[in-house]
Amino acid sequence: MPKKLIFLTLTTLSTLAFITACATGGGYNPTVFPFEIESDQLAASPIKTVVIPHVNLGIPSRNHLEDVAPRVDARISSYLKANGYKVLPQRQFKQHWNTAVRAFGDPVDPTTGRVNMKTFSQIMQSVRDRFTETTELDAFVFTDLVELEVPFNIGLKHLGRWDGVSRRPSMQGPGTGVSAEFDWSMPAAVASLQVTIFDTELKRVFVSRGGLDATDAIDARSSTGRYIRRRAILENNSFVDEGIALALHPFIEMDKYPGNP
Repeated sequence: MPKKLIFLTLTTLSTLAFITACATGGGYNPTVFPFEIESDQLAASPIKTVVIPHVNLGIPSRNHLEDVAPRVDARISSYLKANGYKVLPQRQFKQHWNTAVRAFGDPVDPTTGRVNMKTFSQIMQSVRDRFTETTELDAFVFTDLVELEVPFNIGLKHLGRWDGVSRRPSMQGPGTGVSAEFDWSMPAAVASLQVTIFDTELKRVFVSRGGLDATDAIDARSSTGRYIRRRAILENNSFVDEGIALALHPFIEMDKYPGNP
């Protein structure tokens, strides 16, 4: 089951004061996700070895970020390793997952896209058992890409803010400017990374989310103004890395975390 997006709707953000930078840049950003972390449990049973599943924890959704998900996972793996964690090969998870799917069935209904959580749980228990028989795995790090909607209507730079980041919209097409009639309150699609960590008892010990970048761009060919799907999705590695750091904070402390006023 390829990693896909979950499509959500984010309540329109109120217009805030003028902001000078398009990235977070260490400044306070009130849109940071309200993370949940089991600090006492992590202190008692520290996590050292993890694996990143190739499947979503949530329901499958649109296909337009299928191809970029492995690249994002690779950058997450590098970030975890750089911070002292051992990351087991994802192919090991795939092998155990596929074996369990043959035994219990695919948890995703191909006609509705809905997930049978009972089947999903059975598969994960089987995968966990196979891992603990042969490795010293401590946790599963699920890395779901989720899609939200926000307007780019903040300040003179027309920023969008969500999940701890501030981004400017891009343009796509032969034009060079935006119509004076463009409706900046119109929502555009943006992407975030949601990280959920389960220990080998399959208890959730951490969940958070970090903003990545817009998946829509302003259509430069439109005289009235509209958004269209970007041809290049999440191509800015700096934005992706910022979202990864946000999504894993405070499991891994982020330098200049924007949630601190």
